[in-house]
Amino acid sequence: MTPRRSVSVSRTINAPASAIFNLLADPREHARLDGSGEVVNVKEAPERLSLGAVFTMRMKMKANYTTRNVVSEFVENKSIAWHHRAGFIWRYELDEVEGATKVTESFIYDNPLGVIISMLGVPKKNQEAMQVTLLCLEQAVTS
Repeated sequence: MTPRRSVSVSRTINAPASAIFNLLADPREHARLDGSGEVVNVKEAPERLSLGAVFTMRMKMKANYTTRNVVSEFVENKSIAWHHRAGFIWRYELDEVEGATKVTESFIYDNPLGVIISMLGVPKKNQEAMQVTLLCLEQAVTS
């Protein structure tokens, strides 16, 4: 079932799903991969994420803050997702296609706060940042 409020971006990357997934499952890589420029660094996290894992990131938008995330989906080399206290979900799906991997990043804001998020233009901003994130992911895994 597709959420009512979500935005997604896909990119085909010439790398195996396992290499891409390993970067996504390492919270210490998230700042390097982040296309929004808002993820500063990891504050507290396991070395590798897993289902139910909790990780805290230092963030900066207009002010510094931290976000506590919980991994809500974890299928090795296929998908990983996490949410924070407001319930917004960041999700990555990996599909191997002819020697490459199609990566789809989604921001799901399908909850009561989603109306406010929409009015503030956050989904469009996030969708633009996700394009940069997937480019950064491609550069990280292919260089």
